[in-house]
Amino acid sequence: MRTGTTNISKFSSNNSELLDSACNICTNKKCLIQKNIHSSNIEKLVQARKEIKCKKGQQFIMEGASVTGLFFLLSGKVKVLRTGLHGKEQIVRFAVPGEIIGHRGFGTEETYPISAIALVDCTLCYFSKELLQETLREIPSLTYDFMLFYANELNRSEIRVKSLSQMTVRERVIDTLLYIDRKFGQTNEFSSLLLSRREYADYAGTTEEQVIRMFSILKKEGLILTKGKRVGISNIELLKKEISEHNFYLDS
Repeated sequence: MRTGTTNISKFSSNNSELLDSACNICTNKKCLIQKNIHSSNIEKLVQARKEIKCKKGQQFIMEGASVTGLFFLLSGKVKVLRTGLHGKEQIVRFAVPGEIIGHRGFGTEETYPISAIALVDCTLCYFSKELLQETLREIPSLTYDFMLFYANELNRSEIRVKSLSQMTVRERVIDTLLYIDRKFGQTNEFSSLLLSRREYADYAGTTEEQVIRMFSILKKEGLILTKGKRVGISNIELLKKEISEHNFYLDS
């Protein structure tokens, strides 16, 4: 994976790709900024917000780049990944509208420990590190919401690490299918998110060959449907039951 510097100025150089609009007309109720929009002292942060358009396949955070701020996904779908052993890419999670991206490097860290790539055309809200830190010192309710967010993130991460260490390859593939279904749902019997077999493997922590083999087995068992790259779940209750002891529902 390439590393480098996340350059926000490259977006701001084009007025068609960098917009200023008020957070108070945003309909994204999952956003922590939107939740605290009526708090005092938040006006400066809102006015400094940058709205960035990313095309499908565009990388807007690069692993190893200097931390400049946080991104909130306004619309679209994003994959968050990092480099593992021997340079192998590991997908950490997928992001949907309302979620924060880049928070693992926010705080005392100097560089982003992850990369982020748009899976479809996306719109992102960007807040600079310095101004957000200043606002957090002034607005207790926003600070409290961020504290809860980080606590929940830590809890999910610890549960996932524990579960993956105890899961078989089959269970990891099933967990991945259920996770994708919870995040994005299905359209016409197939997942609304189109991923390659490699991307399924990169999230499940296994190989592309193992994913292909498991998909074939699950299809023969009548648990999933496949058509080209598309994958759909045909019996979600049986899949849930198979990994229920691993608390799959905690990682949403």
